[in-house]
Amino acid sequence: MSVVKLVTNNFRNLNDATIDFHSQLNFFVGDNGSGKSSLLEALFFLGHGKSFRTSKLDALACHEKTNFVVSVRDGNNRQLGLSRDITSGLTTIKIDGEFQNRLSVLAKNIAIQIVTPESFKLFFGGPRERRRFVDLGMFHVKHSFAQQWKNFNRVLKQRNACIRLNNNSSESNAMLAYWTDQFCQLSVEVASVREEYSLTLIDELDGWLTILLPNLKSRVTVQYLRGWPQKRELAEVLFTNQEREAKYGYSLYGAHKFDVKFLLDKQPLETQLSRGQQKLFLLALTFTQAKLIARVERVKPILLIDDIGAELDINSRKALSEALEILDCQVVITAISNDVLTPFFDRFNESNKSDIDYSENERTITKIEDYKVFHVKHGEISAMSPNDSDLKTETAIE
Repeated sequence: MSVVKLVTNNFRNLNDATIDFHSQLNFFVGDNGSGKSSLLEALFFLGHGKSFRTSKLDALACHEKTNFVVSVRDGNNRQLGLSRDITSGLTTIKIDGEFQNRLSVLAKNIAIQIVTPESFKLFFGGPRERRRFVDLGMFHVKHSFAQQWKNFNRVLKQRNACIRLNNNSSESNAMLAYWTDQFCQLSVEVASVREEYSLTLIDELDGWLTILLPNLKSRVTVQYLRGWPQKRELAEVLFTNQEREAKYGYSLYGAHKFDVKFLLDKQPLETQLSRGQQKLFLLALTFTQAKLIARVERVKPILLIDDIGAELDINSRKALSEALEILDCQVVITAISNDVLTPFFDRFNESNKSDIDYSENERTITKIEDYKVFHVKHGEISAMSPNDSDLKTETAIE
């Protein structure tokens, strides 16, 4: 799926905007604070029902506005929209004009992947961030996972409540035993499907590392940890840790504790790589997951990359432009200046040399078929020529 048109009203610092996207590659260029990240935030909000910049939804409204709206028309001509009323705190979800009750309905129709400066939390934010990343992919790739995870969390809450309330009476012990049995069964089921997905992720990652980090590919390993010690049954692990769980008041082992660790020469990857190399690895990992989602064909992902020039030198950006050529999804990229995007323009223009029209008065217009470029200034968004270093609206060359 791709976004054909985005409409925003009272969202962040964007002026009421209507943007016609290219189905493959879109660049948004402008100074810091111009509204580029707000544009990505609008798309992300529509796919996730939350922001990647703040946990406060009301902060997404323009200054002194009491509501905001974000909607898109996709490549299948479906209309998806979210609106928020600040006064009542009510969020309204619509698909093709029909009201919906759950944000998950939107997520089934639009899959948003994003790489921002905050994405480095995947390395430094602990297991929770890595679990969140993997489970996002599983939601789209493993169709049964959403219900499995819902069932597991329900049982996890019941078991944790029993741990906290257990007074060693026969009744409370029996209740804890019952929920422990359910907990172990569901943990094994969730861990099994997660491991299958993680192995597929690792296999696909190899190809993207070949493009983005070829010199390091052979030294990178990915370690999947299911949430309890290998070669031991979960029931046994829980039994031997009863006192510790009673002390802490919650389940210390199980599918909710799984992790995926990224290693370079058997050391934590983030301690061995430069910031630029870390970003390339994040991109490789995101491309990997986007490709797995696209294979399912229920919904193709939309990839958002904020501030492409940060941490990436020209050679890294050349490698990234090569990767984007073979990535089968819509991509939206922000940058501070056109100069940062030169490797992308050069690569894609090379394949479009034949796309030039010569009219009778010998004026020429270069037709870029594979991407669009937009200028963002003070919340205003306008189409522009990729060769226009002055960031002017696209015009014919005299």
